[in-house]
Amino acid sequence: MITITERAISEVHRIVKEQDLPDTTVLRVGVKGGGCSGFSYTLGFDDTTTEMDQKFESNGAVVVCDPKSFLYLNGSEVDFEESLMGRGFKFGNPNASKSCGCGESFSV
Repeated sequence: MITITERAISEVHRIVKEQDLPDTTVLRVGVKGGGCSGFSYTLGFDDTTTEMDQKFESNGAVVVCDPKSFLYLNGSEVDFEESLMGRGFKFGNPNASKSCGCGESFSV
């Protein structure tokens, strides 16, 4: 399962409303090869899903993940942080054995 915090849900709803995205919009999370630690997180909005997608719902926000990415992200939490250093979505991934300083890439 992939969970999404209240702060992240609020930000997702704000972006969907601000960009006037369709009601069918979902938050798609995944991984791709690259980054300084081997894999990079991906996050974006999508208005389509497939039967193969893992799908989770939390407080009105739907999160989907392709099966290959789910192998690396199962148990992860998506949060939204705002600080002096910047703002953005952050992944808490218990499967990562190491991650880079910026938190945007990891290895298993």
